[in-house]
Amino acid sequence: MKSMARSGDLILAYITAPNHATARRLARALVEERLAACVNIGGSIESIYRWKGTIEKGREVALVVKTRRALLARLTRRVAALHPYETPCVIAFPIIGGHNAFLRWLRAETA
Repeated sequence: MKSMARSGDLILAYITAPNHATARRLARALVEERLAACVNIGGSIESIYRWKGTIEKGREVALVVKTRRALLARLTRRVAALHPYETPCVIAFPIIGGHNAFLRWLRAETA
């Protein structure tokens, strides 16, 4: 398929935040510092998790971050420094393909 490109150096990072204000602050910092080309901020989600031996539930906001694999360690450290959680969620997934122009843009914006 012509519009698909090999993109093994690109990833999506998934991050959760306690509210939209924190999500926007994280997103802005990551894009300004070129650790991300783009961050999508979703609506409110409900999370159920075990924390320090107790089942907890709460509202959070999900962020989807488009970046390069080589930036993941720096991105993770930056999120940890800015995030109010003791243990913020930062996990990554490989991007296996996509529109060539978009993938080029993603690389250029995180160079």
